[in-house]
Amino acid sequence: MTRAAILQAAPAERRLRLLSCNILAGASVQRYSEYVTRSINAVLPGRNKMDNLDRLAEVLPQFDVIGLQEADAGSLRSGFLNQTRYLAETAGMPYWSHQPNRAMARLAHSANGLISRLQPHSVLDYPLPSRIPGRGALLAQFGEGGSALAVMVAHLSLSAPARTRQLGFIAELLQDFPHAVLMGDLNTEPGSAEMDHLFNKCSLQPPAQSTPTFPSWKPRRALDHILTSAAVRLDKVWTLPQAFSDHLPLAAEICLPAHVGGKSSASDRHR
Repeated sequence: MTRAAILQAAPAERRLRLLSCNILAGASVQRYSEYVTRSINAVLPGRNKMDNLDRLAEVLPQFDVIGLQEADAGSLRSGFLNQTRYLAETAGMPYWSHQPNRAMARLAHSANGLISRLQPHSVLDYPLPSRIPGRGALLAQFGEGGSALAVMVAHLSLSAPARTRQLGFIAELLQDFPHAVLMGDLNTEPGSAEMDHLFNKCSLQPPAQSTPTFPSWKPRRALDHILTSAAVRLDKVWTLPQAFSDHLPLAAEICLPAHVGGKSSASDRHR
């Protein structure tokens, strides 16, 4: 094959599938009353939580990069299991990292998690500004320099003023990356004032349409997001039909120039 033929055969773009999921430390909630009636289960390990994690692990191999929120980093409620690591190993995904955030003695230890088929060049942890500490953002960089894909996983506060500060901080971190993705439970809808603040400060784009994810049993609010910068084409966004917590998992397929995101692997989706 001639060099010209090789160049012609090389894909001009790569497709990646992303998943963002607030897993509520493995707990399953099917109605608002269960926040009260099952409150004791929230701080205790159990077979139901493991079954729920195993069901999620069966889904993960469909995706290339997964962002988790409210994964337990290893405390009483998870049976002292690092849930991000467990999901990655059970799903057969080669790379994982986690960012422990708010620890409540030994009862609960929430974390953001990253699971990936692609090898990150770097993974950095950032505490998010808040009057009450305990929120964080995890920034993974795939590739280097101008060819890097930056993927941030975040779980924001319940307070609108806190979210405004947090999204401003995130915008500053991502503004130098032409190819950037923000995914996570942002606890606000796409048309909110704090989201406008984000879009005005960096190249992340508002979603074309709202995708409700909460509550999982009757989704009405779009609290979970996968946002991309202008240089990343967002081809498809959808929710998974399976509910693994009180949020539906949010999925997306993105398209990048072939040179962006580090080395290609046989499992990359080039189309």
